[in-house]
Amino acid sequence: MRRGRTHRPAVSDPKQARQIYELLRACYPDARCELDFASPFELLVATVLSAQTTDKGVNKVTPQLFAHYPDPAALAGAPLADVERIIRPTGFFHNKAVAIIGIGEALVERFGSQVPRELDALTSLPGVGRKTAHVVRGHAFGLPAITTDTHVIRVGKRLGLTDSTTPRTAEEQLSELFDPSVWTSLSDTLIFHGRRRCHAKRPACGACPVAGLCPSFGLGPTDPEMAAGLVKGS
Repeated sequence: MRRGRTHRPAVSDPKQARQIYELLRACYPDARCELDFASPFELLVATVLSAQTTDKGVNKVTPQLFAHYPDPAALAGAPLADVERIIRPTGFFHNKAVAIIGIGEALVERFGSQVPRELDALTSLPGVGRKTAHVVRGHAFGLPAITTDTHVIRVGKRLGLTDSTTPRTAEEQLSELFDPSVWTSLSDTLIFHGRRRCHAKRPACGACPVAGLCPSFGLGPTDPEMAAGLVKGS
């Protein structure tokens, strides 16, 4: 690539991008964060645990975890071995246990046991990157946030909304196309689409609500009946 060359997404028109979003939103009106939580603290911990595993898997272990350690102070004083035992099914349980105990300690010591809203403050916590911070900002605090997880990046690139697989670049390009009022909903909707139709290996192209606008149409089966068999969930 020549120095100074700038790549732009295939869809650079905000009106067309909005049309794609509205069609997907109509297909997934209940698109939301699929982690169970009752507070910003619970969502923060659950999101850290969700790395390299499914939301359903996390939802199976968090009730027991929060029953034992319901707040930052309790988690900060938790025995590492006990936390590891509870969260073991989520995988990478040692590193995750160290991280969430560290989160509890940091919240107590630096933030008065409250989860901060600011991006820089959130990403200063153990095990919390930009993606996790945006999940918390968008769903716990109702702040505009684009969460560039693997589904958002894959689906966004296939739809021509971004040309990048780099999370920060994809986030910036998506933020230019869409109004901040829909950033969180956009992320949820793209994630739902990625999990249910626009699969990594074999997308259900023939059952896609934005097939007519998708520059990647044909990556998966285009026959409606065959594609319908690939659709997962609602």
